[in-house]
Amino acid sequence: MAARRSGLSIAGRRGAKPVRRAAGNQKDWRPGRRRRFPFAMPGAENTLKAMKPTETKPATPAEPPKKDAILLVDDEKPLLDVYAAALEPSFEVTTATSAREADFLLQKRAFKVVVADHLMPGGNGMNFLVRAREEFPHMQRVLVTGYMKPEMLLRSVNEAALFRYLLKPVSMAELVKVVQDAAKAHDVSVATAKT
Repeated sequence: MAARRSGLSIAGRRGAKPVRRAAGNQKDWRPGRRRRFPFAMPGAENTLKAMKPTETKPATPAEPPKKDAILLVDDEKPLLDVYAAALEPSFEVTTATSAREADFLLQKRAFKVVVADHLMPGGNGMNFLVRAREEFPHMQRVLVTGYMKPEMLLRSVNEAALFRYLLKPVSMAELVKVVQDAAKAHDVSVATAKT
């Protein structure tokens, strides 16, 4: 026999157990009445606190760590751009296309590392690095060259007190590593000079 719908709930059917009392002064649930839930509503003071906007200080953007300044000197602009692109994620890069322009930039600001090509019009990179050593002894110097006789290379290492020399073609990973090491060497040189 099919159950007949009477509009009564389960509690009103024959054989159903009565609903237990939940908590406090709540009455048993009956058909047609709304059920009361046994959780406390927030008090008025909590509601007002929740409605008030919390005072927050405006977020100040954190300053990114200051990047080490380096100077790249090469008369070949496309090559200079490739070097700069490889180094810019880690360093503040300034470029110059001649030794004369690089001399001017050295007078304007301090650099931790200078990377210079050996052969450039208007003065070679080695002579530029020798002058840079005399004026800025803590600045680390890196010479990039396509070809150099061993005796010329030895002379440039001694006269310019090179941190390192790189032979062209230079891998970008090697360039980044050498410049990172040179920047650390600059910091050590400055720290030991202060003590």
